[in-house]
This record gives sequence, structure tokens and C-alpha cells, in this order.
Amino acid sequence: MSRANRTDHIRLTSHPEPGKKSAFPIHWGAADARARGPIIGTVSRAGDRNVIGSHGGSYAMYRALAVSAGALDPIRRPDLTNTFPAATIGPFEQWRDPAKIVALDPWGHLVAENFGKEIAEGADIRPSIAVTRARLDLPEIREALAAKRIRADGEVVHANGSVSVVKIAIDPVWYLPGLAARFGTGETELRRTLFEQTAGMFPELVTRPDMKVFLPPIGGTTVYMFGDVAKLPDHRTKITCRVHDECNGSDVFGSDICTCRPYLIHGIEESARGAQEGGLGLVVYNRKEGRALGEVTKFLVYNARKRQEDGDAAAAYFERTECVAGVQDARFQQLMPDTIHWLGLKRIDRFLSMSDMKYDALTSQGIDIVERVPIPLELIPADAHVEIAAKKAAGYYSTDIAPEKDVDGVVGRSLEKY
Repeated sequence: MSRANRTDHIRLTSHPEPGKKSAFPIHWGAADARARGPIIGTVSRAGDRNVIGSHGGSYAMYRALAVSAGALDPIRRPDLTNTFPAATIGPFEQWRDPAKIVALDPWGHLVAENFGKEIAEGADIRPSIAVTRARLDLPEIREALAAKRIRADGEVVHANGSVSVVKIAIDPVWYLPGLAARFGTGETELRRTLFEQTAGMFPELVTRPDMKVFLPPIGGTTVYMFGDVAKLPDHRTKITCRVHDECNGSDVFGSDICTCRPYLIHGIEESARGAQEGGLGLVVYNRKEGRALGEVTKFLVYNARKRQEDGDAAAAYFERTECVAGVQDARFQQLMPDTIHWLGLKRIDRFLSMSDMKYDALTSQGIDIVERVPIPLELIPADAHVEIAAKKAAGYYSTDIAPEKDVDGVVGRSLEKY
């Protein structure tokens, strides 16, 4: 069959057929996966589609390139044999609350289990969450082990410095009515803005009000869990948590202009220690590079900051970002708590963050935070003190949690001077 013939039948219409009901209706917040219905973003069986967009988040574009290059059959469906989760997550009561989870599919890792019959009959239903096990191997953890800040126990931290984790990948799945409510706007206004600001990429946003779920082409979230995941349902379990927004330059390449990698490593170390003490550690890593403005914008801002007559000053830190991007920060942490709700958590005992945006987002969603833990002073690179000072001045960081002691109890310098 020629490619033209294979793709003719998958051309999609932006208009619903009058009077036709969806073969797979979605009832967001239903009591179980089957009552809720599957999320189907297929482009191979147009009649089954019940969402706007397609599977894969930002990687959908690469899939299209693979089809264009003739390397991928456009109607191929994944073989999900032996891909089931490596650890049990849920279900939790928050999964049934349509106001608690609006940015991911809580049943997204249980697709093969809940819809095996439909998949066998040809429905293109795909997971949006995957759960696996892995080991992290980081030089800073080996250094912490050598310095006796952390110990090898053979379960969480091993003698060679590697750390055992449960690793979870989450693609975004947006329930538009809930998303609009979270941002204090109307669904129609949200749909139109999404449509206009993507230059009309998704016409169904404005032509298919019957479709309430959108698969946006953006980066997702990775969760790293330390300790026994079976303790999740026990609300007595002490939770240590770092919520971290992507910073490729620091996280991967070690750029010292910000505190991102040091805070990430601090989060990993504290999460491992929390697990060793009988609790659970959690690092939530969100793909929101450059405050969700992108790396190009970030580097332009770096240039503008460093070329100021007075040098790189805290007072102009966010001003230069706003001059380039038009906004200081586009992360808007309102959707971040969804991952915490998905894990069934109602309390975080040790929250490894000085960010008021993150704290306010979590507490406004009813998640209790017992203690906020700042980054130890000795982990702040010299060039990153400008960032710390700017975020404190702009109200991003609370001054009342500035550390006076480092992790070993030695009196340190107060962040108030930066």
C-alpha cells in the first residue's frame, strides 16, 4: 500500500459529526479507569479519538519526522508486552477528584491493565506514564559517602555510591475545564488563547468543545522516588521532597551561574537520607527550561545582564528577563501539585525549596508542608549569589528560612547579605 493510500483515511476533521457520540467518552474524575474512559490521541483511527493533540508530548514532532522520512509506519501501534509498571502506584483518593488532578492522567500507567480488551481489538490506547527502576550514579553522592554525610546501606545507597530509585516518566494530559479553573479563567477563553498562541496549530481547541482533554506538545515530568514505594499509602510515612525545574546548563553541564545542580544534588542526597531513615524521598523534575521561557531566552538574558554598565546586579536580574521575554517567569506553579496528588500525598515533612511560588502552589492545594529546607550555604557557587539575592528581593524566596547553619551544624553566613 502506498503512503498516500495509508494516510488518506487518517486525515482528521476539526468538526464533530452531528449527533454522533464518542465511542470512548471521557468522564474526568470517575471512580476507576474504565468509568473514566481511555485517553486516545491516535492519528491512525480517527473515529476513536477523544482528545485534542496526539501522544508523546514534545516528541510528537520527531515522530512526524520519522514518518516523513519513511522510517516509521504512520499506522503502527506500540506492542506493550512486559511494559507494565515496575512498582505499584495508586490508586489514591485524589485520582477521583477532578479539581485535584488536571494536568496528567492518573491512570496513564495502567493502560494495558485496564484496557487490554480494547487494545486487542485494535484501539490505539497508549500509556502516558511509565514506571521503572534504576540506579543513579553521581560523583557528588560518592563525595557525600566519602565525607560520611550519607552512608551505604546496600538498599538505597550502595557501597560504590550508586543510589536505587523508582523512576517515573509523566507526559502532560490537560483536562481543560479543570486547567481553566486552576488559572482563574474560563474554559472558552483558555481554549482560544491556546489556539491563538500556537498560531492555530490545534483548531479543535475552538471547534470541538465536546473534547475536554488536550495533549500539549510540551515537556513532561520525571519523578525519582527513594525508598520503599509500598509505604506511599501510609500517611505516617515521613516525606522528603525536592520539586526542581529543569536547568540544562547547570543540571547537566555544571554551569556555576545558578544554584540549580547544587540544589538538585542536595535534594537527591536528602531524599536518600530520608529513605534510609524509614521514610520516602522524592525528586520531581519538571521540563521548564529557563523559567519555562526556553534556553535561547535564558542565554540572551545572561548576555544582557553581564553587559550592563554596573555589572551583573541583583536589582536588574528579573528586569532584564522581562525586557527580553515580556514576563519574569512563565512557570506558574499552579499545575505542579498534580504530581504530588497523583502520589497520594497530603503532607510533605521536609520540603527542599526556598521558593514561595512552589510553597504557595502546594499549600493552596491542601498539601501540608511541615518544614522548608534551604540550600546549604557552602553549596552556593560564587556567581550564583546574585541569583539568590535577586530572588529574595523579588519575593521568590522567603527571608525567614535563610539558613544560619550548614548541614553539619557549623554557623554559616546568613543569606541576608546577598
